[in-house]
Amino acid sequence: MQKNKRMWWIALGLIIILGYGIWEAFNQPSIEDLPGDFKEVAFVRNEQNKGGIIRVYAVTVGDIPNAKYDACADLFPTNDFGSMTKIYFFDKNKPFPTTLQIDPPHYDGRQYDAVMILKRTGKEDSK
Repeated sequence: MQKNKRMWWIALGLIIILGYGIWEAFNQPSIEDLPGDFKEVAFVRNEQNKGGIIRVYAVTVGDIPNAKYDACADLFPTNDFGSMTKIYFFDKNKPFPTTLQIDPPHYDGRQYDAVMILKRTGKEDSK
């Protein structure tokens, strides 16, 4: 009887841990959860045959004065060893690009005006 009771306690503990892990996986913050009314509208990534990964994003902002740009940029992915993530923020009430190119300039600067540009890089190899 003691052995059976012990197995139930172990099973209950494992179910609680598994349930918490699943809940955490599906409740990660996104840019839509931050102040500023952010929305990703364009993305491009290099093929990464050689060198680091390069990602470029265009994000619209609805509430420019209250937007948390750094918190938003921190949610975008970066990798180690020379990777770079560049995020362009545009006013959603003005024209913004819906396509980007991997080579600079990433969009037509005469047609679109970014309100903020942030860059995140990965850690370099410590060797």
